[in-house]
Amino acid sequence: MFFFSVGAFAQDNFIKHKISKGENLSVIAKKYGVKVKDIADANPNAPKVLKLNSTLLIPNKNKSTAKAKVKNEEVAVNDTPLNTSGTHEVASKETLWGISKKYKVSIEDLKKANPSLETEGLKIGQQINIPSNNIASNISSPSETPVASEVVSTDVELIREVKPKETKYGISKEYGITVAELERQNPSIKGKVPVGYLLKIRVPKEKADAIQAAKTLQEANVQANVSSGQIAETAPEIKRDSTVVRTGDYSGLIDQIIASATENIGIRYRSGGTTKAGFDCSGLMFCTFGNFDIKLPRSSIEQSRIGTKVASEEAQKGDLIFFRTNGRRHINHVGMVVENVDGEIKFVHSSTHGGVMISSTKEPYYTRAFSQVNRVLN
Repeated sequence: MFFFSVGAFAQDNFIKHKISKGENLSVIAKKYGVKVKDIADANPNAPKVLKLNSTLLIPNKNKSTAKAKVKNEEVAVNDTPLNTSGTHEVASKETLWGISKKYKVSIEDLKKANPSLETEGLKIGQQINIPSNNIASNISSPSETPVASEVVSTDVELIREVKPKETKYGISKEYGITVAELERQNPSIKGKVPVGYLLKIRVPKEKADAIQAAKTLQEANVQANVSSGQIAETAPEIKRDSTVVRTGDYSGLIDQIIASATENIGIRYRSGGTTKAGFDCSGLMFCTFGNFDIKLPRSSIEQSRIGTKVASEEAQKGDLIFFRTNGRRHINHVGMVVENVDGEIKFVHSSTHGGVMISSTKEPYYTRAFSQVNRVLN
């Protein structure tokens, strides 16, 4: 009877948590409303680097909250889905499109569950709600304690060899992850990363596809001679190794780029800005394409000198559209085409008077200021 009582007491005061991908002690502690030290004290033999699918004991300091969570998730499985079943912490370089693919939800559903996204956009470290009906399928049965519902990962593992003079910061930026995440995935590189070391990097499939497309492009650029017709007539001085995709079916990539740009709608204009704290027009294009490893020059006049000029009636999604505003004689404004219907081109851009928005060439101001359309993705 004594041992039975002790066992029951222990189970009542601790929750078993199965470690999921991307979790650490800070994330787990925040999830259960306890301190990292409390978890460490409850698991004195746990390794410093947490192992996937291993189990930790979590001090059950709020039993009523835990019971309510179990009850709510049972309702989500057996009855009407709840408004939200989980949250996601926004990491560096993540986009609404990527998060929607990860959780198999639509961008519209994410915005409905998080109204602030319409005006403020995504912020690193922000906790956003994930609609429940897209997570409920991961709960195996109502009888199980739904402490750590797992989302099916679509990540792929890439092998990356470290080259001379490369840094962990540069490599992590290339793959859209943090240095901490790079070290977490490769525990043996806590110090200086050696030349020739083979890193294992897990990234979302769409990011891996974009990286592979960029590498294929670079190899093609090395082997092929760039003809003068592939560079706009106004810029013979621009380097010919500028990253420009010339051929292939990139419709899926173009949709991703447009989704990434339009996620910033509502963010204010900021001269010289290239972050969600504020964008200028060329900064928005530079940052958006850069998220998919497509390098553009920094200014609008330089961006107007790459790719191939096309007639306005032939403008397609993903093309860059340029303007001479305020009576200027040279190009000083750029946007990206999101639609071309019946001669009306709609484009996303960062405007000095309204921040990131979608405008139309049918507006008198932009009709007068229109200059040209360049195609950088064929």
